[in-house]
Amino acid sequence: MAVNDPPMNNTSSDGPMLAITQLRKVYEGGGRTVEAIGDVTFSVGRGELVCIVGPSGAGKTTLLRCIAGLLAPTSGEVILAGKPVAGPSQGMAVVFQEYGRSLFPWMRVKQNVGLPLKEKGKSADERHRLVEDSLDAVGLKDAGNAYPWQLSGGMQQRVAIARAIAYEPQVLLMDEPFASVDAQTRAELEDLVRTIWARLGVTIVFVTHDIDESVYLGDRVVVLSASPTTVMQDVSIDLGKSRDQLETRADPKFGRLRSQIYALIRDAKHQ
Repeated sequence: MAVNDPPMNNTSSDGPMLAITQLRKVYEGGGRTVEAIGDVTFSVGRGELVCIVGPSGAGKTTLLRCIAGLLAPTSGEVILAGKPVAGPSQGMAVVFQEYGRSLFPWMRVKQNVGLPLKEKGKSADERHRLVEDSLDAVGLKDAGNAYPWQLSGGMQQRVAIARAIAYEPQVLLMDEPFASVDAQTRAELEDLVRTIWARLGVTIVFVTHDIDESVYLGDRVVVLSASPTTVMQDVSIDLGKSRDQLETRADPKFGRLRSQIYALIRDAKHQ
């Protein structure tokens, strides 16, 4: 399978890998009530790569934390592979924007990557194999004995991604993971995500504030409204499975899709 070919498990008669139904989140405290998420419903098929965008303050991170089981919704439900999510699930792994804070500087790269596998009950031999395979997948096969502080920002984020995929999740959740790196590194990491997606066939939900990034990466882009958040539109990205940073972005379809999503977000800001 070529690195940009679609995963082999895109469809299944068992229903979607992830289903979010009428999810709502209200914060209360200090005499105030803030409805962060109003009513969000969408699903993600097995092996899909779906991006989520919306205006600043739309609750994208809150939504992702609810999906991951890190934050309890006020109402609604999240279903993973047919089972309700009531807390952190072994079926999901999360890559956050602040990757530096998620890596332990006193532990070597391979120790950082393998740490969650101990909690999962993996044997030493299996942990070693998964760590080696995941570091190889992100292009850091020779960096296992380095410390995170010895690596560039982009390489540190690769370590965070390696740790997530070593966990062998059914769904990989990514919360604006490339927001803190330079443009060149960002392009490399975008291509890395698509390579991993093709290689492993994992389902990915990718939150980003960058419209161009969402169009380049996704099979679909779910566009959120301003808070209290709802789904404005679910946009299909018809750019083929093989993507290239130059050719894809020069495709007139890319420009039309970008403009469509930009207009939706601009309208959301003025609701």
